[in-house]
Amino acid sequence: MTPPRRPNIVVLLIDDQPIIGEKVRELLEQETHLAFHHCADAHEAIATAAALQPTVILQDLMMPGVDGLELLRQLKRADATREVPVVVLSTKEEPAIKAEAFRLGANDYLVKLPSAVELIARIRYHSEAYRNAAMRRLAMQALTESQEALRVSHAQIARQAAELELRNSFIQKTFGRYLSDEVVSELLDSPEGLRLGGESRVVTILMADLRDFTSTSDRLPATDVMRLLNAYLGAMSRVIAAHRGTIDEFIGDAILAIFGAPLAGDDDAWRAARCALAMQHALQEVNEHGARDGLPLLEMGIALHTGEVVVGNIGSDLRAKYGVVGSNVNLTARIESQSVGGQVLVSEATRAAIGPRARVGRDLRFQAKGFQRDLVAWELTALDGEGGASLPADPGRSTPMRTLDPPRALRFWEAQGKRTDGAPRNGLLLRAGGRDGVLRTAVALAPLADLRILLDAGAGGEPPREVWAKVIDSTGGEVRVRFSRQLDEAARDALH
Repeated sequence: MTPPRRPNIVVLLIDDQPIIGEKVRELLEQETHLAFHHCADAHEAIATAAALQPTVILQDLMMPGVDGLELLRQLKRADATREVPVVVLSTKEEPAIKAEAFRLGANDYLVKLPSAVELIARIRYHSEAYRNAAMRRLAMQALTESQEALRVSHAQIARQAAELELRNSFIQKTFGRYLSDEVVSELLDSPEGLRLGGESRVVTILMADLRDFTSTSDRLPATDVMRLLNAYLGAMSRVIAAHRGTIDEFIGDAILAIFGAPLAGDDDAWRAARCALAMQHALQEVNEHGARDGLPLLEMGIALHTGEVVVGNIGSDLRAKYGVVGSNVNLTARIESQSVGGQVLVSEATRAAIGPRARVGRDLRFQAKGFQRDLVAWELTALDGEGGASLPADPGRSTPMRTLDPPRALRFWEAQGKRTDGAPRNGLLLRAGGRDGVLRTAVALAPLADLRILLDAGAGGEPPREVWAKVIDSTGGEVRVRFSRQLDEAARDALH
C-alpha cells in the first residue's frame, strides 16, 4: 500500500486560544495541499514541532505563563525548529516588540488576524523558502559525502545555488506577495527584469474601489465585513494575476495595480482594459455567492490611465516592496473618483494606447485638484476584435425612471472627497429608476459633484436611507444624478 503523500505545506499554530485556532483553520481551508495543526500548550510546542516537521510556524506572543519572546528564542535554538520559518502573531503593531522579535530570529510579523489572502500568501512564501533552503542543505551534504557529487561540475552547482538564492532574495525584498509565480519565473530568466533600482517607465495604472463600502460595512458584523472583503479581494487578485498585472497595494477596499512593470509588453493597456472588464464580471460572481449567504451586493468603479511613472523598490530594510509613484498615479485616482458602480473609465492616454478596438460611451470632462488643465475620461464599454470583452449587463441602466407622486423630500451634502461638512441642503427627488434620478433644489450644483443624500422617512416611518450620487447635469432647476450604486431594496421601498 502506497503511504499517503505529505502535504506541500504544513502549518503549526502555537496559540492558547481555541477560537483563534478555529479561525485560522477557516482562513486556510481553501488552500489545497496544506495541513494545519494547532498546539494550545506552549510548553509542548517544540516537541510537537519535532513530530510534525512543519514548513512554517505561526506563534502568538501573548500566552498565559509563557513569555512569547522567550518561546521564540527557544524555537530558534532547538535543533528540530531552528531552520523553520516563524511568523509572529500579535494583537497590535508595537515597534519595540516587533524589532526584538526580528532580532531573535522571527521571519515575519503579522497583526492578527490578517486576511486569508495575505495569510496564505505569506505562508506560501515562507514554506517555499524553507523547502528551497532544505534542498540546498541536502545538495551540499550530498556534495561532501557522495563520490558521485564530486564529479558534478563546480560551475553547475554554483549556478544552481545562485539561482535559488536570487529567487528567494528577489521575492522577499522586492515583490512580496503581490506577484504570480509565472511572472517571477519570467523575471528570473530575463536580465532586464532583474534591475531592481528605480527607473522611469510608461505603464498602465488600474485603480478600483467599491462604492459605499464604508456605509455598507457599518451595517454588518465584523466577521461578515471581513468575509465580504476577503472574497472580493481574492477574486480580484486572481483576475489581475490572470492578466499579468502587478498588484501594487490593497488600500482597504481599493486596489492599485500596474501593467507594464516589472515586465513591459506591447499590449499593457489592452491587458489592463480587458482585466478591468473581467473584474466587473468577477464581481457579479462574488455577489451571487454573497447573496446566498445574505450578504449585501457590492459595486465597483474602475479607472485606467497610461503614463510615465517611477517604479522600483520602496521601503526599508525591514519591509520593502516593488511600487510605483508619480503624478500619473494621482491622476488615476482622480479619474476613479468620478466613476460609479459598474463603470470602467479610461483616460485619453489609455484610449489612445488601446487604439480603435476600444469601444467607449460618453465622455466626462472635469477639473481635479493638483492638475491645471481640464481632464477627460471615457466610459469603456467593450473591446472589439480577437480576445475582446465587454461590460456585464447592468440592469440598473436599463430601468426607466418613473415620476414620484408626491416627490420624496431629501437632504443632501456636497462631498469633498469623503468629507461632508456643514448643514444639509433640502431638495426633492422628482424621478428615479435604477441608477438614475432627477432632483429639484435651489442650490447650484456643478456637473460631477458628489452628493451624500438622505431620503426622508416614508409614510411607514422608516429611518432615512443614505445613498451617494454624482451630478450628471443641471438645467432649469432640475439636477440629473447617477447613483453610485443601484438603490438597495430598503431605499427603493422608501420611494413608494
